[in-house]
Amino acid sequence: MSRAIKRQRGVSLVELIIFIVVVGVAVVGVVAALRLGTAASTDPMIQKQALAIAEALLEEVQLQPFTYCDPDDANAASANSTAGCAVAANNETLAMGPEGAETRSGAAVFDNVSDYHNVNLAGITGMDGVAIGGLANYGAVITVAPQGLGVIAPDEALLIRVTVTGPPGTNVTVVLDGYRTRYAPNALP
Repeated sequence: MSRAIKRQRGVSLVELIIFIVVVGVAVVGVVAALRLGTAASTDPMIQKQALAIAEALLEEVQLQPFTYCDPDDANAASANSTAGCAVAANNETLAMGPEGAETRSGAAVFDNVSDYHNVNLAGITGMDGVAIGGLANYGAVITVAPQGLGVIAPDEALLIRVTVTGPPGTNVTVVLDGYRTRYAPNALP
């Protein structure tokens, strides 16, 4: 009587170890991809927030007057050239940056476009000076410089550049440019 040798079915120890190693490597790869995807998914939100901040600041500056004289000048509403300013120092072409104690918020606030030249905001605040929740780690720099526009002379137009940076470690920077042209609100031709 011959005994038929039955082959045992199952998994050997070597096969089991190889399976565990292969599955372990695959799981590590999947987890790394998910982690990278999760970390990158916050960047679009930060980018959109930085863009919204830049747009708001650019609009804030562009809505300010840009007349021949500082708005505090007695002739600001009627001067049709820089020579028409009551005080020569109030010529807006010469006075880049805030006059006196003017600030973005406070008792004496910015009252024209050129006051915003070289404004550096560490943390975003409203025009009332109150910090806006969640924006403490964003920063912004505003520069204002004379810039000609075709037939418009450089002293009659200003280039406004707003640069917003995202929170540290995000490598998010948004730069927006806008223009503002000079006008004489009530000047007679």
